[in-house]
Amino acid sequence: MPAPHAVIFDVGRVLVDWEIRFLYERLIPEGEALDAFLRDVVTPEWHFQHDAGRSFAETSVELTAQYPQHAELIELFGPRFNDTNSSAIPGMPELLAELDSAGVPLFAITNFSGEFFPPFRVKYPAMFDRFRDIVVSGDEKLMKPDAAIYRLALDRFGLKAEEAVFVDDNADNVAGAAALGIHAIRFTDEPALRAELKTLGMLS
Repeated sequence: MPAPHAVIFDVGRVLVDWEIRFLYERLIPEGEALDAFLRDVVTPEWHFQHDAGRSFAETSVELTAQYPQHAELIELFGPRFNDTNSSAIPGMPELLAELDSAGVPLFAITNFSGEFFPPFRVKYPAMFDRFRDIVVSGDEKLMKPDAAIYRLALDRFGLKAEEAVFVDDNADNVAGAAALGIHAIRFTDEPALRAELKTLGMLS
């Protein structure tokens, strides 16, 4: 088996810290009202529709019809989406820089809204300008861990499964990649990932 020579990253919670709560804790005081809003109204399950390819215009109308008392807060999700991400994960910009400097091809597969991703990407140019290509689920209407999105990405990136390392914080996504023969690593933090990449000979 050839050693992998390229790394495919997930984005949210691997490269950038992301939580819906980061936005709404700026708009609703901490306490039961905030917790209830995040549990019942603007939920991850509702947001994942965007990652699957639905537009915010569609989903916001539907959600507002269910919760008209929260119309203003729901409407802010789109224009203030970048407030759901706070900063780069510690150590990851530096790790990407080292991999890039070592000539390791960098790619990404992200479950992300096609309309939210472009303004998000420009917020972190020091990281994303190092990537040769990024597959965005909302554009493709395919989501991890569906095998189809990994196959599409490998084809687009010009990689065989055994040539790639895939890094994701989600166990199901890691398993999905591994099932195709990709060397898959579940992300916990930068030091642990760095150690694994050294073991694979991708970092000195």
